[in-house]
Amino acid sequence: QVQLVDSGGGLVQAGGSLRLSCAASSGTFSGYAMGWFRQAPGKEREFVAAIHWSSGATYYRDSVKGRFAISRDNAKNTVYLQMNSLKPEDTAVYFCAARQGIGSYSSREYAYWGQGIQVTVSS
Repeated sequence: QVQLVDSGGGLVQAGGSLRLSCAASSGTFSGYAMGWFRQAPGKEREFVAAIHWSSGATYYRDSVKGRFAISRDNAKNTVYLQMNSLKPEDTAVYFCAARQGIGSYSSREYAYWGQGIQVTVSS
């Protein structure tokens, strides 16, 4: 079983950058796909990005392509979400998630979740 710990959120002005981290407090990410999701107030949780741990294949929602980058550090058992050129509409609680196998756009496919971290982008 994998336990996830999210970190790195905060308040940033539009155009700024943040890097989110998701570490495994127990278990290993080998054989898993890691995803980042976000949920804004009053909205459904939505897919942001995913990476397959073994192959490194990445997936992004259209609105973040070219601005966000998901990556992993095998030695640290940590996945990152580098967020650049942030916009107010990126404001949300961001969640790290894990599932065995390949990446998925559906939150229902992920069995393990971090606690969530707030990202606020001011205009």
